[in-house]
Amino acid sequence: QVQLVESGGGSGQAGGSLRLSCKGSGYTYRRAYMAWFRQAPGKEREGVAGANSDSSESYTYADSVKGRFTIARDNANNALYLEMNSLKPEDTAMYYCAADCAGGVNGLDATSNYYWGQGTQVTVSS
Repeated sequence: QVQLVESGGGSGQAGGSLRLSCKGSGYTYRRAYMAWFRQAPGKEREGVAGANSDSSESYTYADSVKGRFTIARDNANNALYLEMNSLKPEDTAMYYCAADCAGGVNGLDATSNYYWGQGTQVTVSS
């Protein structure tokens, strides 16, 4: 079955950096659109960044993280990464790795038919 396992969350200072990792299994990783989402307490889950499955290296970012976060995928190792720089307290949230295994998701729409990891907490203090 599809499994997504995140790691790398933790606590950081504003202005600092953290790197999240996700390992996928149980599906053809290289064919899946992969993305990172986050959900803060009391807020809806929102898309952070997405990476296309083809070789175009096409990426999508939420406006709130553009220029600060970088998504990358390693198809040889079924891995997805999120490099987070210039962290802000408002980046505090549970971060989820997501995979579009069946095709047809609508970009960074959290209501699309994604498979989800269990999440990893990121806390940024001022």
